[in-house]
Amino acid sequence: MTIRAVLWDIDDTIFDYASADRAGMRAHLAAEGLLGGYGTVEEALLRWKELTELHWRRYEAEGGDFQDQRRHRVRDFLGRPELTAVEADGWFDRYVVHYEAAWELFPDALPVLDLLARDYRHGVLSNSSIHNQDHKLRTLGVRDRFEAVVCAAELGVAKPAPEAFHAACTALDLRPHQVAYVGDQPDIDARGAVDAGLVGIWLDRAGTGGRPELTRITDLHQLPRVLRADTRFGAPSTFR
Repeated sequence: MTIRAVLWDIDDTIFDYASADRAGMRAHLAAEGLLGGYGTVEEALLRWKELTELHWRRYEAEGGDFQDQRRHRVRDFLGRPELTAVEADGWFDRYVVHYEAAWELFPDALPVLDLLARDYRHGVLSNSSIHNQDHKLRTLGVRDRFEAVVCAAELGVAKPAPEAFHAACTALDLRPHQVAYVGDQPDIDARGAVDAGLVGIWLDRAGTGGRPELTRITDLHQLPRVLRADTRFGAPSTFR
């Protein structure tokens, strides 16, 4: 039951989403003259993150239009429910310019993708949209590393639902037990993958620790060792 492919999360796994979001929002608030609307920049950033998570979870649960969850996020953040779709989209598009200017891969991403390229096939499963993630991977110069990019917005189902993981395995024409999934969220990514029959690997970059039932790494350089060991059959669950 050898692992033949690796499925990857993108945001905060190979792409430093948190840093780009922080830098982009700080620059956007300054350009829009909105820094004074919050006590500190960090408070504004925290509020933006909370609303991002709130509206994405609502979108996952209720479905609807992908653009609408962005518009609701903007209206809530600005405290302006009367904003039209065009106005909300314009505000978000101006933010995206600053956000994309800060895009970077984590330093360990390319070396490990290079190291694994000969022995494993690669794909992406993301709780986002193909429009966002395909553009992101192309801008970062790594789209050609992945055979398939599968996203929740088009699937109509998101991680940690087994159907999302199974759809990504189907895109690679592999059985779940032949695939490892790497992501930064212990439950949505690693636990969800395990429950779907894949090898789930939690990338704990912050070194949070705990969750001994999960296979945990703190750096992608540890991933080849985990894949060679095949963690279902007694490999160490944590690295220190």
